[in-house]
Amino acid sequence: MSAPYASPLALRVSEVHKSYGARQVLRGVSLELGPGTLAGIVGENGAGKTTLLRILCGQTAADSGAVAHRGRLGYCPQETVLNDFLTVEQHLRYFQAAYGLGDLRRAEELVEELHFAEYRRARVAVLSGGTRQKLNLTLALMHDPQVLLLDEPYQGFDWETYLRFWSVAARLRDRGRCVLVVSHLAWDTGRLDCLYRLHDGVAEPWQPGPAEG
Repeated sequence: MSAPYASPLALRVSEVHKSYGARQVLRGVSLELGPGTLAGIVGENGAGKTTLLRILCGQTAADSGAVAHRGRLGYCPQETVLNDFLTVEQHLRYFQAAYGLGDLRRAEELVEELHFAEYRRARVAVLSGGTRQKLNLTLALMHDPQVLLLDEPYQGFDWETYLRFWSVAARLRDRGRCVLVVSHLAWDTGRLDCLYRLHDGVAEPWQPGPAEG
């Protein structure tokens, strides 16, 4: 189950289980996040982070358990959801229609903030990996979702863009949005309000030591 709901929480995950054949990936993941929260989930490769995100956004069905979110949902997958034959501008127009937006004001703000306006007329096929990821993030954010799920969102970013990403995330949090960042490394944990570690199929509150954070 994944649906909007009436609650002071922005995202509620209750006892989510998922197996692939005999392999148990998620063994009862539960967490609750309120509006205005910048949260993180870390875990080793293969820990089930992407599976969990796909369940949270409704792409994959859980075997059992429940997921509920408040308001619009945004999802930025690790693999970009882009068409190599379309330009940046065409992607923005396509998603504008898909989201039912009256204008591209929010998208244009993000394009400027992430510094890739010069590529608006360029086809995705010629873009660098970092610029593709900027567009991927913009498409997930342009409808101003109340809950945002980000899977390795800064992959391919240079240092300046990496810092801009965190500025964008912090402003979203300050505007009451719930932002969940998933990564295999516990980088910049001081920027987060809370951090979970996905291990052995469950998510536990985690405070990394100096060498890990």
